[in-house]
Amino acid sequence: MNKVKVKRKRPRQKLRVLVLMHEDLVPPESIEGKTDKEINVWKTEYDVCVTLKEMGHEILPVGVAHDLGVLRDAIFEFKPHITFNLLEEFHGVAVYDQHVVSYLELMKRRYTGCNPRGLMLAHDKALSKKILSFHRVPVPDFAVFEMGRRIRPSSRLRYPMLVKSLTEEGSVGIAQASVVADEEQLRERAEFVHRQLATDAIAEQFIEGRELYVGVLGNRRLETLPVWELTFDKMTEDRHFIATSKVKWDLDYQKKWGIRYDKAKEIPADIEPRLNRICKRAYRALNISGYARMDLRLTPDNELYLLEANPNPQLSYGDEFAESAESAGMSYDELLQRILNLGRSYRAQWQD
Repeated sequence: MNKVKVKRKRPRQKLRVLVLMHEDLVPPESIEGKTDKEINVWKTEYDVCVTLKEMGHEILPVGVAHDLGVLRDAIFEFKPHITFNLLEEFHGVAVYDQHVVSYLELMKRRYTGCNPRGLMLAHDKALSKKILSFHRVPVPDFAVFEMGRRIRPSSRLRYPMLVKSLTEEGSVGIAQASVVADEEQLRERAEFVHRQLATDAIAEQFIEGRELYVGVLGNRRLETLPVWELTFDKMTEDRHFIATSKVKWDLDYQKKWGIRYDKAKEIPADIEPRLNRICKRAYRALNISGYARMDLRLTPDNELYLLEANPNPQLSYGDEFAESAESAGMSYDELLQRILNLGRSYRAQWQD
């Protein structure tokens, strides 16, 4: 990994950092002999661990899946100054990551990333949209279809719609078939989400336009990073330009369709200030702390819609969040140190 090194006026404080992740994603000591596909699975965990070591911090990677006792033992034995939180689920349930963070708070331990309340609000795509609407943040119209209940599409829904899990992250379950054009397709896709993902489904108005991402850093004082964009160089017009699961995670698919994440170009002069205002307002409305990535759509008529707020987004070296930070003059190690500093300065309830 070729990291950008920056000379500093004084040495950084050496910290004991417990790096929390899923037990299946604990990276090896070396990537020698590993394929790109193998590395891609735990790239974030590897990049964070290796870079924190290079920065002079003492780290302890800890994998957790079903047993919080593993985390408790590591805290008492290692006595970390802070936990770098890369965990995205517990018991295989995406929304349970917020409870692990709550456990860290109950243990009176500092951690990086978002607090439990912010995770809970942002994870629930319906609740977050209600809150954002109240705070005058433009979001797509939507409806929720709960598991075990009859699917009754509302007459107020406008097609096409995008149907996805209400709570899963990382585009899990999203495919080209997720964009539906009528009531029959909506029923079929909502049933697919219920059956395959075992979660409630949300159907939201599909917004045609450019897919934009804005990184936000901060607890109270917020900083937005340069606007990033998802582009499809080789995608044919008969397909929907959306961030499906394959778009995000399938390297062969990305190469086939020329899928790239780059700094957004030719953004109208009046749009970027609006983007920053919307993202900061949403961040505060959802009580997010640490860092997050805001996913938006810009229509051909220059209307902006916030699709999702994503606390604790992917942090791998070369991913869109890190690349956006680097374009703002923040190298990868500086970004990780900034996240550590925000975690250490966040004031939790137990500190009052």
